[in-house]
Amino acid sequence: MTVLNSSFEVPVKNGEIPKWNFGTSKESIVKVKEYKVTSDKSSTDGKWSVMLEGNGIKPRAEAKIGGVEGASPKIGDMISMLEDLKARVERTVKNMSQYEIDYLHDEQANRIGALVMHLAAAEKYYQVFTFENRDFNEEEKKIWNNALNLDQGGRDEFKGHPIQYYLDIYNEVRAKTIEELKKRDDAWFAEVQLKYDMTNQYCWFHVMEHQSSHLGQILFLKKRIPPEQKQKFEQELKK
Repeated sequence: MTVLNSSFEVPVKNGEIPKWNFGTSKESIVKVKEYKVTSDKSSTDGKWSVMLEGNGIKPRAEAKIGGVEGASPKIGDMISMLEDLKARVERTVKNMSQYEIDYLHDEQANRIGALVMHLAAAEKYYQVFTFENRDFNEEEKKIWNNALNLDQGGRDEFKGHPIQYYLDIYNEVRAKTIEELKKRDDAWFAEVQLKYDMTNQYCWFHVMEHQSSHLGQILFLKKRIPPEQKQKFEQELKK
């Protein structure tokens, strides 16, 4: 079989490679507009080579660090890292079944749904701690403590909900985090919280690495969930 223009010696014209056919879909030529095809003289064999340039390709918002609109440089870095972790958690759990979300490996373990709720609860705590310089009040403890502590109360409370229930709470908490962080600057980030003798920046670094740690736990638990056993009911045939 002969491959025409195999060395690309016939230069590209109008974005097309002579004697080559572009990929087709339902008999129509398909071009990806972000890619530009040209001839180039940097070949090692012959006069020409073909160059494919990817232009205008935008990475996912969470796939870069910094440059967050409305945020100071260091706070922008933190927001982008927090968003990256949340996106990875969401990708890991969003298609899990109710059986998988509620599966309990043993009596001391935690369900994956409860772990997502725990991420939201811990982030909520650091909101009031860093933004308002206080701990949870009694009303907030009633809402968040079972998720924060991940004890028997959490095992009893966080089951029977679809995964979107937990993700909606997680997203609501995150929206508040971003809103409040954008109101502050890098000087605030450097301020020390005397109760724990650590800066606001370190507090939010801890929130970020805490979510990374639990993402690893979620992945570990997810891979070890046994297939769901379908119950079979035997019926006696009466003659």
